[in-house]
Amino acid sequence: MDFNIQLLNQQIQKESAFIEDILTELRKVIVGQDMMIRRLLTGLLADGHILLEGVPGLAKTLTVNSLALSIKTLFHRIQFTPDLLPADLIGTLIYNQKTSGFEVKKGPIFANIILADEINRSPAKVQSALLEAMQERQVTIGDNTYKLEEPFLVLATQNPIEQEGTYPLPEAQVDRFMLKIRVTYPSKEEEMKILNLMTGAQLPKSVKAVVTPEQIIQAKEVVRGIYVDEKIHKYVTDLVFATRYPEEYGLNNLKPLIDFGASPRASINLVNAAKANAFLDHRGYVTPEDIRELGADVLRHRIIPSFEAEAEEITVEDMIRNIFEIIPVP
Repeated sequence: MDFNIQLLNQQIQKESAFIEDILTELRKVIVGQDMMIRRLLTGLLADGHILLEGVPGLAKTLTVNSLALSIKTLFHRIQFTPDLLPADLIGTLIYNQKTSGFEVKKGPIFANIILADEINRSPAKVQSALLEAMQERQVTIGDNTYKLEEPFLVLATQNPIEQEGTYPLPEAQVDRFMLKIRVTYPSKEEEMKILNLMTGAQLPKSVKAVVTPEQIIQAKEVVRGIYVDEKIHKYVTDLVFATRYPEEYGLNNLKPLIDFGASPRASINLVNAAKANAFLDHRGYVTPEDIRELGADVLRHRIIPSFEAEAEEITVEDMIRNIFEIIPVP
């Protein structure tokens, strides 16, 4: 097994070399936000969609657009508004007078990387149309079904402020996102660099394509083959079960604070995201640190706190931290 792991490591180091090229390009225009960039690449490589939460102006759109440019893929930004219709997203049938027939006009969902800006601003019909495309990787218009091209990644944003007039995503739909990322303000040093970059005499350098979509598709196949030990599987299972039955793990204090624990999608997504994280670090195997690094991003939108937790101002983040402190690391 050791010999096989060694061979796998060598293969991963070779296959993942392009990651540094992408990071170099993105850092031409993005200052800081390394965690967000890593999570976007994790979602891309692990075939999982991402929910971004953060106030405006934190370079979410710029980062996603720059990532698409570096991979030479088609990028569409869709601004979700209360008057948006499903047809505005997936497309519709248009009557052609010349041919006396209907023709398909495809919507902006037909791209490789989609930025669904402020997804909670549109009604449930529009949200479900997007989430169906995310899950099935296909769109039905009229009588025909169209496959979405690979790679396909949806990044949806939510603004944590100004919640009036919004349509919060139901828990079952939020569960479809592999990761929920909290995008935070830059540090003082990073903000100084942003000022120098964006207000200087010269405009920032443009991002150029350094990777092809075919390389990403091939890398996704390689990521699936990254080694995960049985002990890691047990660790992930214990973490997820501790959100459902905390009393069985000596976490009696959490039992009245959690209405619903994480679903089996949490276990699957945590392992798949950890594999992608190992790939980003040019490793052929998953370590407990990969699980710990991604745990909060995978679990935070899958644990439903009780009214008691809200009354006591105990957050889901606090609960996740408590679980990771108690569950022994293999």
